[in-house]
Amino acid sequence: MPHGESWFSFLPFYESLQHAMSEAFGPSYMEHNPHLGVQHVIAYTVVVFFLLGVGLYINRRLKNTEDNILPEGKVTFYGFVETIVGATYNMSADLMGPKPAKYFLPLIGACALVIFFSNALGLIPGFLPPTDNLNTTFAMAMIIFVVTHVYGVKEHGFVKYFSHFFGPKVPWWIAWFINPLMFFIELISHAVRPVTLAIRLMANMTADHLVLGIFVSLFASMGLVLLPVPVVFYLMGCLVITVQNLVFCLLSVIYITLAIQHEEEH
Repeated sequence: MPHGESWFSFLPFYESLQHAMSEAFGPSYMEHNPHLGVQHVIAYTVVVFFLLGVGLYINRRLKNTEDNILPEGKVTFYGFVETIVGATYNMSADLMGPKPAKYFLPLIGACALVIFFSNALGLIPGFLPPTDNLNTTFAMAMIIFVVTHVYGVKEHGFVKYFSHFFGPKVPWWIAWFINPLMFFIELISHAVRPVTLAIRLMANMTADHLVLGIFVSLFASMGLVLLPVPVVFYLMGCLVITVQNLVFCLLSVIYITLAIQHEEEH
């Protein structure tokens, strides 16, 4: 398929949706495209509805406590999802403590599941991962950015939270120069966080999908699809989607932890 196209391009409402989105939002400056693409929107919607179904399935399983007393003796989808959520909680608890980790688990756990299955969609031939688009990744990064500062202010108060941006207390004859400089540096540091989160995820998933697509297409054109070489790149793709999911969630937890922790915990 041409670059930027997928099986979603054959949907009967695709052209009308593309036209309506372009009319409503104008050109996509992030994609350098005069028309706003809808591939990532459709793909992200599919992932969200898939996870809603997963949530209903997990909820039904959890209601039957007798079947969940003992772990299953085989690999199942339920156990796979449970592993992702459990690993996310354990990682968060190690950084911010059990109580905040439990509180923020719906957010960080949702990020872990959405990003993982969005990335994994790109491993299916003919589909594009919604996370290879900067519009998608930047939107998720901005949610983390807003949550970080909202809960930082909620935990410390507006004045005390933003006073941390001026750095540690120093003598007045140094403070007049150091404090504004520290505030400027901290402001830039916080402003680039969502940008780096978004670009890192988008760039890695774009590169992973392109490399995988090139090699699979190359070997398919040569009639060598049964050779183990494409399998090797699929295994590398599985590693990439897992690592990028981990990096996004880990950095999100770190940012939130730095915002809500108290001075005695520094």
